[in-house]
Amino acid sequence: MSARHRPAIGEVDGPASGGLATLVRPGTIRGRLARILVFSLVLVLALLGVTIAGQVGSYLAAGDTVSSVSLALKVQDFVHEVQRERGLTNGMLGGETRFQQTVITQRTATDKAQAALNQALADDSAPGVSQVRDALSHLSGLTSTRESVDAGRADRNATFQYYTDGIAALNGLQLGLDQAQDPQLRRGLQALYALADAKEYTGQERGFLNGVFAANKFGAGEYIHFTEIRASKQAGLTEYARYATQPQQAALDTALRSDNATKAAASEAVAVASTKGPIETQTDSVTWWNQMTAVIDSERKVQQTVGSDLTARAQDLQGQASTTLAVFLALALLAVAAEVLLVISSIRSIVRPLAALATEADDVATRRLPASVAAWHQPGEVEPEPPQPVRTPPKAGAEIASVAQALDRVQTTAFELASEQALVRRNTTESLANLGRRNQNLVRRQLNFISEFEQEELDPSALGNLFELDHLATRMRRNAESLLVLVGETSPRRWAEPLSLSDVIRAGLSEVEDYRRVVLRRVDEALIAGAVVSELAHMLAELIENGLAFSPPDLEVEIYGRRIATGYMLAVVDHGVGMAKDQLAKANARLRGEEDFIVAPTRFLGHYVVGRLAQRLGIEVELTVSPVSGIVARLLLPPEILAENKPETPKQAEIKWPSAEPEAPALASTGVGEIPPVRAEGVQPMTVTERPAPQPQRPAQHQAQPPNPVRTRQERLAGTPVTPPVVPVVPAQPTPSVPAVSPASASAGGDAPAQRTKNGLVKRNRSRTSEEPQSRPAASSRPPTAVEKRSPDEVRSMLSSFRTGHQRGERGPLPARVNTTQEEHR
Repeated sequence: MSARHRPAIGEVDGPASGGLATLVRPGTIRGRLARILVFSLVLVLALLGVTIAGQVGSYLAAGDTVSSVSLALKVQDFVHEVQRERGLTNGMLGGETRFQQTVITQRTATDKAQAALNQALADDSAPGVSQVRDALSHLSGLTSTRESVDAGRADRNATFQYYTDGIAALNGLQLGLDQAQDPQLRRGLQALYALADAKEYTGQERGFLNGVFAANKFGAGEYIHFTEIRASKQAGLTEYARYATQPQQAALDTALRSDNATKAAASEAVAVASTKGPIETQTDSVTWWNQMTAVIDSERKVQQTVGSDLTARAQDLQGQASTTLAVFLALALLAVAAEVLLVISSIRSIVRPLAALATEADDVATRRLPASVAAWHQPGEVEPEPPQPVRTPPKAGAEIASVAQALDRVQTTAFELASEQALVRRNTTESLANLGRRNQNLVRRQLNFISEFEQEELDPSALGNLFELDHLATRMRRNAESLLVLVGETSPRRWAEPLSLSDVIRAGLSEVEDYRRVVLRRVDEALIAGAVVSELAHMLAELIENGLAFSPPDLEVEIYGRRIATGYMLAVVDHGVGMAKDQLAKANARLRGEEDFIVAPTRFLGHYVVGRLAQRLGIEVELTVSPVSGIVARLLLPPEILAENKPETPKQAEIKWPSAEPEAPALASTGVGEIPPVRAEGVQPMTVTERPAPQPQRPAQHQAQPPNPVRTRQERLAGTPVTPPVVPVVPAQPTPSVPAVSPASASAGGDAPAQRTKNGLVKRNRSRTSEEPQSRPAASSRPPTAVEKRSPDEVRSMLSSFRTGHQRGERGPLPARVNTTQEEHR
């Protein structure tokens, strides 16, 4: 059977039956869903029909408004020309013969405007057409009136009233107000018609006073008529101000403050003062006419501006209505299509056995497989049991049973794959942990050997190389600890006492490569709990390493630290190329621990290390864009890891350096006196920069495990002073390569034996008469006296101080006295 004629699942085959019974009570799933489709479509189409009908009405109303506004503007064009003809005719009837030629020209303009209006009235279906035709009937005798004027038979007042009645009929139409549903459009139409009234009364005043000034007097009752016209004009202007917008009102005010308007107002004042009839001051009617014509033309321009605004608004409303109508029609079609698609999909999917099978599949995906994978991650050697097989729903057909079997095979394959992946992940994690521990132990032993070599080495160049090797080994140890962090192990390095934050930062600097480019700016004093010192230093090292790697080699990486209300804020600022927004979001997700490092590229492992440590310590880490360039790594240290009490530190002594550079041959006979423990100064901005022809620099010391009283690696990293213990003086054999020298004999010119350290360095007393060291003759005939043992840390501090002084001597004159700290060797 082809797919075209294959019955749907659950469809019942039976004898064909027709009629109303089949339509009302269909016997198949397809028929029942089709019935639902029919009823739902009827309801949807009915609701959409009502909505679309309303939108169609809005669209038609908007179209009628556009037509009404256009017709109203045509009417105002005709009214404007009739007003001019009325004024000129009234002046000519008043005795001003200079208006005869102007009247003839104006009649032509009036006829053209009437022809344009008649053309707009050709469409009988347009709204307001019949009303305009009725109003035009008041001017049907315009031709006969003109003939009477030309023959000299027309009365001036009667002719003026004839024109006025026709204009009033046209202005009283107020086209479009009934169709306007938009408030803005309605106010605009009201402003248009108010301005038309004001303009009409201004035209009446122009024409009326044109005849009065031509006759040089008011006739019987004409003064009262003039005052009525003037009052109506002011009322129209007031009405316009109520509905006009601010720009429209400003345009009219500009027109009424023009030079012609001011002069016309002066002539109007002359007419107002002539209450007795004769004009008190002679006024030229032609001048009056020209001035008032300029004012009316300005009002006409304002009226055209208002009309343009109305046209634009009406067209916008029409466009919005058409868009809304199109959207509703599209929604109606989409709704019908969605109904059909929903019914078709329901025929294939809404079946009870399939719903049960879907529930079973959901259980496999959400509970069984995740539980099996989680069991693989549990410690132990026992393999977890496979999940239960997928059950076939009761009373399911062959097709449903085959689907259930296929789903069971999918579950089995998924379980095997997930188990394999989980096993690989667990083995990988254990291997990484084992490898990390081995590397850490080897690096620790390597650091111990390097420390011993440093204590025994006297050559500055070789000692500098050992320091560089120490630095590389320290970085190797950080990589080994990163492996332990990634697999969830804790670092074996623990610190018991609180440590200052500046020392923790320096400990982190000792584990990065280009630490000379790191600058400590403002770092507020704070103490860090000893239990988290090594992990916090590890976090800082990873972030500082990123900043150094992704910034130019000639730019510094800055560190800021400040106490805030919620803890302590640390910021590592680099000035590199920065990161895109999507890359920054992904990096912050890694720092929040939202991804797994096993499936991530290796170049992002540092982010995962920082994220693991941040979760362990409760530190909030976020990467943000620097205000200038580069990236800012912000660390919010919670109050829980901050120690409140500052540990007491012993007072440090100052070291007095020789004022001249020692010569190379005198190295074996020139020693450095005992160096008392130095006191750690407050945190100061520290800039580590490259120097010309630098000597090998020593990074932070590593952790060593020598017997007491030697300090641990973390103590040396933090710069915590240690007081050398008092040890008894025991005899020591003289070093074969260096003859013994007695301080007493050296000072007196005798041959008294000299005291030496276990490394063969001569112990000297500070000279009170001279600051420069003097050569001492060797007294080989006498046995060496007993020397005081020095701890490895004392020897290290002595050699570091000597090396620092030697470097300062190479660079220039040395000060007579300098202060040093235990971090100076860095």
